[in-house]
Amino acid sequence: MEIYMVGGAVRDQRLGLPVTDRDWVVVGATPEQMSSRGFVPVGKGFPVFLHPETHEEYAMARTERKVAPGYTGFTFHAAPDVTLEQDLARRDLTINAMAMTPDGRIIDPCGGLRDLELRVLRHVSPAFVEDPLRILRVARFATRFAAQGFRIAPETMTLMKQVVEAGEVDALVPERIWVELRRALGEAVPARFFEVLRECGALQRIFPEIAQLFGVPQPEKYHPEIDTGVHTLLVVNQAAILTADLEVRFAALVHDLGKGATPRDQWPRHISHEERGVPLVKQLCERLHVPGKYRELALLVTHYHLYFHRAAELRCTTLLDLLQKLDAFRRPQRFEQFLAACEADSRGRFGYEDRKLPQRDILWTAYEAAAAVKSSELVAQGLTGAAIAKALRQRRCAAIEAVRSV
Repeated sequence: MEIYMVGGAVRDQRLGLPVTDRDWVVVGATPEQMSSRGFVPVGKGFPVFLHPETHEEYAMARTERKVAPGYTGFTFHAAPDVTLEQDLARRDLTINAMAMTPDGRIIDPCGGLRDLELRVLRHVSPAFVEDPLRILRVARFATRFAAQGFRIAPETMTLMKQVVEAGEVDALVPERIWVELRRALGEAVPARFFEVLRECGALQRIFPEIAQLFGVPQPEKYHPEIDTGVHTLLVVNQAAILTADLEVRFAALVHDLGKGATPRDQWPRHISHEERGVPLVKQLCERLHVPGKYRELALLVTHYHLYFHRAAELRCTTLLDLLQKLDAFRRPQRFEQFLAACEADSRGRFGYEDRKLPQRDILWTAYEAAAAVKSSELVAQGLTGAAIAKALRQRRCAAIEAVRSV
C-alpha cells in the first residue's frame, strides 16, 4: 500500500497558498485492507474512505471510462493494479494532476510543475471533453487564480468550446452548477468566471439571463461603461471588494436582469426594468435551486435598488415605506445586505469605483431614526389597535424628517 497527497493540496503548496483541504490516493490496496486499518468507507460510485483520526478523504487509485452523455456517464475501475500515473491521467488540469510522496517528492507525469511556472490552465488529455463539469471547474480556477496571472491554454479553450457545441453542458444538474457558482462568487474577482463561460459559449447555455445583458446599452451619462453586461461584472467585482457575504454578491450579480428584457426601441433607457427583472430572478433561482436566503435578498435588491440611488430625492413617507418593504426593523442585518449590494451597483461603473456616495448614509440614518421610535411607548400612552399603527407611522415619519433637516 502506497499513499500520496494529490490534487489541489499539492498545487496550492507549490504556489505558496494556504492548504485548507488535503486529498489522498491509495495505490495497491483493497477496500478490505482499508477497512481493516480503521478507514471508514463513504464513496458510492468508487471506493473512498475517511481517515479514522483526521477524517480526510482517501480514495483508491482508479481509472474511468465514458459510457453515457453528461458528467455522470462514467464507469470506474478501482483495484490494486491501478497505478498512480493512471489515476493522475484521468484528472482535468495538469496543475491538479500532481502527487506528493510522504517525504515531499513531487510526482508530475502530466507537466503540472511547468504549467504552474507558466501560469497556464491546461487540460491533461483529450478525455477532458468527456466531462462537461470541467467547463465550470476551469472557469472557477481561472477566477481563483486570476490574481496570480493564470490564463487558459488556447487548446484547452478550444476543447471547452467543443464541449459546449456538443450540447454536453445541457446535462449539468442544477445542484452542481450552483456549487460552482457559489464557489466562484467567493473569489476575489468573481467576474472572471462569467468572462470565461462567455468566451467558450457556455454562459448562454447555463446562465442565459446574464448572457442576455451583453450588448444591451445604457445611458452613457449614468453608465460610462455603456454595456449592461460589462456593468454587471463590474458590480459583482465591487461587491466582492465590499463584503465577503455571498448572498450580497449573488444579489449584485442578478440585480439588473430586467435590462436584458427591455424592448430594443426603448434603448438605452430601461424604464421599469426592476419589475421586469423580478420574474427573471425567480426563473434563474428556481432553475438552479438557489437557496431561499439568496433568492429573497436578490429579489429585494432587484425590485428596490433604484430607491437606493434616489435616496436623497425620496419623501419621508416613501423612505419609511421602503424600510417596511425591506422588513428593516425586524431584520436589520438583511437591510445592511441590501445597502451593500446597492452600493456595489453604484460603484460598478467606470470612474465610480472609489467614490464616496451619500445614499447608504441617507438610508441608514433614516432607518436608525425610525427604529428609535418604539410601539411600546404608544401602548404605554393607552393607544390600541389601528391607533398604534397610525401614530407609529406618524412619529417615524417625523423622526426621519428631523434627521434629514439637520
